[in-house]
Amino acid sequence: MKIKNDERTKNVSANSSLVIASKTKQSLFTLRTGSVRQSRFCHLMGKKDCFVTPFLAMTTFSNASGIVKINLLAVLYCLFLFIIAGCTGNIKEPSVAGSFYPADQNELKVMVNMFLSRAESKPVEGRLIALISPHAGYQFSGQVAAFTYNHLNERQIDTVILIGSSHHVSFTGASVYTTGSLKTPLGNIKIDESIARSLLDEKADVRFYPEAFEKEHSIEVQLPFLQQTLKNFKIVPIIIGSPTREAVDHLTDKLMRVLSKNKKAIIVASTDLSHYHDYQTAVTMDNKMIDAIQRMSLENVEMHLLNGEGEMCGAYPVILTMAVARGLGATNGVLYKYANSGDVTGDKSRVVGYGALGLYKSSLSKKEKEELLSIAKKTIFYYVTHGKVLEAEPKDIRLKANGATFVTIIRSGDLRGCIGNLQPVMPLYRSVITNAVSAATRDPRFPPMTRGELGDMSVEISVLSPMELLLDTKNIVIGRHGLYIVKGENSGLLLPQVATDFKWDVNTFLEQASVKAGLPKDAWKDKNTKLYTFTAEVF
Repeated sequence: MKIKNDERTKNVSANSSLVIASKTKQSLFTLRTGSVRQSRFCHLMGKKDCFVTPFLAMTTFSNASGIVKINLLAVLYCLFLFIIAGCTGNIKEPSVAGSFYPADQNELKVMVNMFLSRAESKPVEGRLIALISPHAGYQFSGQVAAFTYNHLNERQIDTVILIGSSHHVSFTGASVYTTGSLKTPLGNIKIDESIARSLLDEKADVRFYPEAFEKEHSIEVQLPFLQQTLKNFKIVPIIIGSPTREAVDHLTDKLMRVLSKNKKAIIVASTDLSHYHDYQTAVTMDNKMIDAIQRMSLENVEMHLLNGEGEMCGAYPVILTMAVARGLGATNGVLYKYANSGDVTGDKSRVVGYGALGLYKSSLSKKEKEELLSIAKKTIFYYVTHGKVLEAEPKDIRLKANGATFVTIIRSGDLRGCIGNLQPVMPLYRSVITNAVSAATRDPRFPPMTRGELGDMSVEISVLSPMELLLDTKNIVIGRHGLYIVKGENSGLLLPQVATDFKWDVNTFLEQASVKAGLPKDAWKDKNTKLYTFTAEVF
């Protein structure tokens, strides 16, 4: 059976931009990591298109009482949703079976299993937060996709957030499929309706717009691989149209909360890479994009897209996924496999690139910790001695990923300064440099350090996880959790090791956090007080 390549046959709509990204400079939205907004990617097109609202219909009929007018809006709208979604009893039929992948169950199963058997799975330390997988016809990108999904084998995943881009329909915001199941020749996959509905927000342009899924392949082609690698899982399909600031911010926050609460959930972003360049040009462009993703650098992803040095038809799904992953503490991306259509067909004149990647949150290595400690100490010495900030560039790429840190200075066993930042708004090494200077010279509890104090000094670094809203104080674990308390304009933070050092129980920890914020010790009980917990990697 001949399977077509989506990237060679699809009807590219306004919001599935390929090379257009490099021609548009208008900033449309910001992505938010935690509570801090950072400038991110620009709109790939110059306009926002909204879908057409179903028409209003009114009819009349006669009865014994006369002419009665009935508004059929509700009935026709439900019928509209039913028809265009291709649903039968809330089961959406496949749209591209028989074209992008085999429609025959046995043939499809054999093909997917063959791809999986040929794909290696490399052991990677840390929590796997997200995957990036291609979405062309299986004969072109199926083998690369298998490298993505082989890393789900033997993992206890119960929810998969699938994020694709609209290739056929132009609409504003994002569409979340909220009910029923999606069908493939291998069976039906249930929607996690609770999570899906929790993502909806009309004001943020996040709704269920079924036409977005009618002919869309970017999510559908991922499903058979999931069915062959996972058991007892549900999905949350999301299609990104022309995104708004509100939609992206809303989804970033909501998905961070979902993955924070459910460690068995994962995101899969669907995208192909460069399109229709000669083989060597494509490899060069794709390597730049892959490098930016591996370094978790949204800034470089944006830059490559804007200046034409890199391309992704699923730019928005990848950017949204990276923002969520970074907010959850992901520090590095791992490339499982790269290839392009020229490697499959032999035609290297005009190729499409495919990448399989995973985004991980992992602990720092001993070498990385030593480098950060060295940077902190050298920074303090240099600033106290010369009054200038040391310009240090780390050797390890991972230290250039964003991170939140606290730097603590200790002299003769006593605290000499401790300053940090709560959100990962700058590269990890830069956070250490900034906080090292502040801990030495700007902690309001101490005078600035002098040269005479440099000889008897030790430094401790705490790398913070994202903050999580605390709903029940019974969930606090002494030695594992730090506390951040906020009431009005007052706030205070205590690192996890503080409670251990002073041998506090949970109640004392809460009281001391309140006092640290300049509040009464029982302020943590106030309904207007917000409590957050976090963990920290301390070295």
